[in-house]
Amino acid sequence: MDYELIDSGNLRRLEKFGKFILDRPDPDCLWNKTLSESEWQKADAIYLRSAIDKGYWKKKHNFPERWEINHNNLKFNLRLSPFKHTGCFPEQSWEWDFIQENTNDCFKLLNLFGYTGVASLAGLVGGAEVTHVDASRPSITWFKENQSLSGLNDRKARVILDDALKFTEREIKRGNRYDGVVMDPPSFGHGPKGETWNFKDHFPQLLNNVLKLLSDSSKFVIANAYAVSTSHITLFNLLNDVLVKERGGRVESGELMLDETASGKKISTGIFAIWRS
Repeated sequence: MDYELIDSGNLRRLEKFGKFILDRPDPDCLWNKTLSESEWQKADAIYLRSAIDKGYWKKKHNFPERWEINHNNLKFNLRLSPFKHTGCFPEQSWEWDFIQENTNDCFKLLNLFGYTGVASLAGLVGGAEVTHVDASRPSITWFKENQSLSGLNDRKARVILDDALKFTEREIKRGNRYDGVVMDPPSFGHGPKGETWNFKDHFPQLLNNVLKLLSDSSKFVIANAYAVSTSHITLFNLLNDVLVKERGGRVESGELMLDETASGKKISTGIFAIWRS
């Protein structure tokens, strides 16, 4: 991927997305930085917080509103969001490869909480018919931009602005089925009509809905989670209890990690679990 974790420490990360270097906060980077401050000062944009502001980016002159990066044959735009994010999570790049390698033109993929849709792009490149669901209209627009940028407008993509729980309930009633499902739920969130989402309250219910949406030939379910105050063992146990119990197969889980260039250390950014039939 066109990404590098250059250094980390003192509650910060120094990262390169394409040709731009970003300095972002990370409350789990409790160790000391490896590189000198002069190296950190090469950042093109720094995310800062103050007692008054929730957070803002301090950018060098002529920093673009958006820029393009690549992962294998995927292309997508990045932006500096008010919440320190950029529009992709590099630690998920192995999942994009897995999706692309395990889909084909007979495959139906459901991406819930699809965000800017890099996982959806991977499915489209693999030949899948993709249903991309997100509760944020700007994220839906962003995905469509990425689809066009990757030259995938001719592929089958159903793009839906909706609450994930409500959508899956309606899909069950409609009798629609999927061969693979990707979920990237937030810890807390809101649907387009004010619906509330709480990971610990609603994820088990969503997972049970997903079970009912799996086709007889389904291959995988991927779940990622960030800032949920639990371990990947929780995801493992949930997927094992709901999916393996009913459909067989196996579950793997672990931490989503990045490799740092400066010291060689790994840093954890979130958790994942994957069920394979």
